[in-house]
Amino acid sequence: MQGTILAAAGIITKIIGAVYRIPMLNIMGLKGQGYYDIAFQVYSIALLISSYSLPLAVSKLVSARIAKGQRKNAYRVLKAALFFAVVVGSVITLAVYFGADVIAEYIMGASLSAYALKVLAPGLLIVAVMGVLRGYFQGVGSMIPTAISQVLEQIVNAVVSIVGAQVLLGYGETAAKEQGDELIGAAYSAAGGTLGTVAGALIGFLFLVISYFAYRRVLRRQMRADRTRRRDGYQKLFILLLLTIAPVILSTAVYNASNVIDSAMFNKIMGAQGFTENECVTLLGRLGQYYTLFNVPLAVANALGASMIPGLVRAVAGKERRLVHNRIYMAVRYTMLIAVPSAVGFFALGQPLMEFIWPNVDNSMQGVMLRVGAISLIFYSLSTITNAVLQGINQMMKPVKNATVSLVLHIVSLFIMLVMFKWGIYAIIVSKIVFSLCMCIMNAHDIREAVGYVQEQQKTFVIPCIASAFMGVASFLVQFALDIFIGGRIATLAALIVALIVYGVSILKMGGLSEDELLSMPKGATLVGVCRKFNLLSDNY
Repeated sequence: MQGTILAAAGIITKIIGAVYRIPMLNIMGLKGQGYYDIAFQVYSIALLISSYSLPLAVSKLVSARIAKGQRKNAYRVLKAALFFAVVVGSVITLAVYFGADVIAEYIMGASLSAYALKVLAPGLLIVAVMGVLRGYFQGVGSMIPTAISQVLEQIVNAVVSIVGAQVLLGYGETAAKEQGDELIGAAYSAAGGTLGTVAGALIGFLFLVISYFAYRRVLRRQMRADRTRRRDGYQKLFILLLLTIAPVILSTAVYNASNVIDSAMFNKIMGAQGFTENECVTLLGRLGQYYTLFNVPLAVANALGASMIPGLVRAVAGKERRLVHNRIYMAVRYTMLIAVPSAVGFFALGQPLMEFIWPNVDNSMQGVMLRVGAISLIFYSLSTITNAVLQGINQMMKPVKNATVSLVLHIVSLFIMLVMFKWGIYAIIVSKIVFSLCMCIMNAHDIREAVGYVQEQQKTFVIPCIASAFMGVASFLVQFALDIFIGGRIATLAALIVALIVYGVSILKMGGLSEDELLSMPKGATLVGVCRKFNLLSDNY
C-alpha cells in the first residue's frame, strides 16, 4: 500500500511535469528547451552530490533502528542528517552559483545556459534539507508526507515555471535586441522556467516541516516508551551517514552522469563537424521532449525502489531470506507490469503521442526517438529497481562498479556513433540502450550472488510482453484507422483507451495478476468485483 501511494504520487508528478511542459515549450521554443535541459543536467549531478542519496540513506538508517525499537536513536539520525544536509547543501549551492559561467561555457559548450543554472542553484540547499525529512518519514513507515509534498511541489513548479518563462522571455527579447544575439531571449526564458523548480521545492519543504511538527506529539510519546539505553553518538552517525551515502552518491552520480556527458560530447563533436550552437541546442531541445515522456513510466520504478528500501532492510536485518526474495520479486514484477506496455506503447504510437502533447511542434524526429529508445525504458526501469535492491541488501558498492563499467561502454559507443556513424542526436538514444542493458545484466548477476535470488520469468516478463504485444497492435490499428477519418488528438486518445483496455484484459486473462494481488491494491475489493463481473480473472488463480 505504501509503495502504491508513493508510486501514484510519482506518476501524478510526472504527468503534471509532462503537461506543464506543453505551454512552457510553446513559450520557450526548442532553443529555450535546449538551454533548460542543459542547465538541468548539471543541476541533477549537483543534486546527486548534495542530496539525492539522503532520503534513501536516512530511510535506511532510521528503519533499521525502528525495527529494533530504538526511536530515540532514529531521531538522532534525523538531527545528524539535517546538519549534514545544511552544510553540504550550502557548499554545493555556492559552488554551482559562482561556477555557473565556467561550467556552462567550458564543460557544457553552451555558455548562455549559465542564466538558468544560477537560478537553479538555491534549490540545491532546499532539496537537501527536504530530502532528509522525506527519508525520515519513509523510515518510520509513512510515504504519505513524501507523496503529498511531491504533488504540491510539482503543482507549484508547473505554475511558476510557465509564468516565469513568459515574463523573462519578454526581458530576454529586449536584451537580445540590445546585444544583437537572438539566443539571449531563449536563455532568459529557460531561466524563467527553472524558477518553478526552486519555488516548488520550497513549498514541498514547508509542507514537510508542517507535517513534522504535527507528528512531534506522536514522536515524543514513542521516544518516552523507548527503553533502549545505548545512544548512538553523533560522530558515529556522521560516519554511518557517510558510509551509506558515499556508495549511493557514487552509483547514482555515475548512473546519471551519462546525461551531462551526452550533452557535452554532443555539443563538442557536433561543433567540430560544423554545427552551430543554435543547431545543437535545438536538437537537444527535441531530446528534452523525448525525455519528458520517457520519464513518466520511469517514475514508477524510482518510487517503488524508494518505498521498498525500509521493508527490505528490515527483512535483511531479521535474516528472513524468504521475505527478502518476496520483496524483490514483487518490486521487479510490478515495475515490469508498467514498463513493458509503456515501451510497446512508445513504439506503436511514437509520433502520435508527441503530437498529442505538443501539437504545435514538428514531432517527426521526436517520434523516431521514441521508437528507437522504447526498449531502453524496460532496461532503465529494471536497472533502477535492481539498484535499489542492491542498496537495500547492503551491497552498496555493486551499483557503483556496475554503473562505472556501463558508463565506460556508453561513452565508447556514443563516440563511435557520433564520429564514425554520424548518427547525430540518435547516437545518444542508442548509446543509452547499451548503458541500461549492461546495468541490468550486471545487477541481476550481483543480486543472485548476494542472496541467491533469480527473478521468475513467466509472470514478470513473458505474460506482460504478450499482453503488451496485443495492446500495441490494437492501439496502432485504431490510431491508424481513426487518423484517416478524424485525425488529431481524438484518434490518439481513442487508441490510448483501447490500449489500456486490451492490456488490462489480456494481463488478467493470462493470469498476470491474481485476485489476492488485486485485493492488496487501493480499492482492491472494487477492482476484484469489476473483474468478476466481466469474468476477467484467470481460473488458475
